Amino acid sequence: MGESGSKVKVLIVDDSALMRKLLGDILSSDSRIEVVGTARDGVDALAKARTLSPDVITLDVEMPKKNGLEVLEELLPTHPIPVIMVSTQTREGAHVTLKALALGSVDFICKPLTSFSHAFKEMGPELISKVIMAKGASVRVRSAPYGRARGDAQTTAFSFQDETSKNAVFSGASKGGKRDIVAIAASTGGPMALLHLFSRLPQDFPVPIVITQHMPKDFTNSFARRLDAVSLLSVVEGEEGTELKPGCAVLAPGGSHLIIKRRPNGASCCGLSDAPPMLSVKPSANIMFQSVAEEFGGRVVGVVLTGMGRDGAEGAVALHAKGAYIIAEAQETCVVYGMPKAAVEAGIVDEVVPLTGIPEVLVRCLKG
Repeated sequence: MGESGSKVKVLIVDDSALMRKLLGDILSSDSRIEVVGTARDGVDALAKARTLSPDVITLDVEMPKKNGLEVLEELLPTHPIPVIMVSTQTREGAHVTLKALALGSVDFICKPLTSFSHAFKEMGPELISKVIMAKGASVRVRSAPYGRARGDAQTTAFSFQDETSKNAVFSGASKGGKRDIVAIAASTGGPMALLHLFSRLPQDFPVPIVITQHMPKDFTNSFARRLDAVSLLSVVEGEEGTELKPGCAVLAPGGSHLIIKRRPNGASCCGLSDAPPMLSVKPSANIMFQSVAEEFGGRVVGVVLTGMGRDGAEGAVALHAKGAYIIAEAQETCVVYGMPKAAVEAGIVDEVVPLTGIPEVLVRCLKG
């Protein structure tokens, strides 16, 4: 991207003049990015988004006149511009960020816990990579966040006793063999993909599920509770010793890798690893997949959902080598076709499926 016209045009929205300057300095330091404007409140943001036509917007939540969530609700239905939320790394920040993702923002980044400039410089590479990625992201606008209660999920979830799902038409034939666990990797766009998936899984799901979604500490607990609220399954944030049981899903906690252990009685449980980040992420889907491969061999269904980067591909190779069945989300439903594409290019994906079809494919695979 050498010419100005090919640069990623960014609008920075924040009510703090200091934040606007710090974010602007970070983004302007990369020759591929051009900061085309700043806005100090929600009304100003809406006006400049429409007149400047940025490729990407970075958006604060707490602002005068209109907050970040109100901006998303008003802007995205008519101007589906990729938005990256700039969040506080707190429980309340996590709650609001999940709402923003449900409304159509493509990603988020956490503000440093201090206002020192060196802390912002450390987050620079992540912010720059997310802004560049966001230019090509697919914005999925929802009229309302996922909010289905457990009782309502029954109406759309498949059942292992449901004859209609047995007679459905599928895109491919499953490899034979018993499957004892499902392992899922997701990143950018993953929260909404996982909410969609888990709102449609049956209560009689016959195996445990483990999930790595790239999120920081404090966010994964809120997200696990959100998944639990929309699903007929039990969803928890993983802890050392969390038991793996049918009908239960475990989400890797932010800041730790999720691994699988065997108790002396042969039962499977979760362990947490403080190993360094792999491919700059922690938790790592590669580490989780490799651990699942070691403990379960080929008795696994591996799923790679939407996300930036290559995390999950190497682990999916290890799973596939053991005989696991690997599913990748199709490009047309991905917010970012990075992680699934890497798995497909590795030549180990058994089935490429749009997000809407994955629940039914899982039911088919686990019927053996």
